[in-house]
Amino acid sequence: MGELELLRADHADAVLDFELENRGYFATSISDRGDDYFEHFSDRHAAMLADQDAGRGAYYVLADDDGSILGRFNLLLGDEGVATLGYRVAGRAAGRGVATAAVGEICALAAHQGVRTLRAATSYSNLASQRVLLNNGFRPVGPAGPEDLGGKTGKWYERDLLDE
Repeated sequence: MGELELLRADHADAVLDFELENRGYFATSISDRGDDYFEHFSDRHAAMLADQDAGRGAYYVLADDDGSILGRFNLLLGDEGVATLGYRVAGRAAGRGVATAAVGEICALAAHQGVRTLRAATSYSNLASQRVLLNNGFRPVGPAGPEDLGGKTGKWYERDLLDE
């Protein structure tokens, strides 16, 4: 379901719609982005594109056949082959294997970009995200604090991509 696409400028409206439509759903398991995020969305979208162009990140959307967004998957590229993965999937796509499949694709894409270790943090209460990571070969490696999870606590997970 859906096609993973590298974030583009023309995705802005669909991504904003995705974030607004799912704001309440997301708030049940992850911290709310706050009103400021939505008020300055166009600036944030442009900044992500600039980071992507500069090689500091790789940002993907999972686009449905009608152009709407089913999910977002962000790779923050760090030093020495380590990247941090963040993702969110629309409520209408939850529980259908969409996140698990897309994270699997992201792992392969990251390995081809030279990422050796992929990290992701999830809150203790976000059991669905924990399953997605475990199903994709991530292993828990330690605590994630409020600064990592927008005020929540949880665990960091890692996956070694050297064998990809």
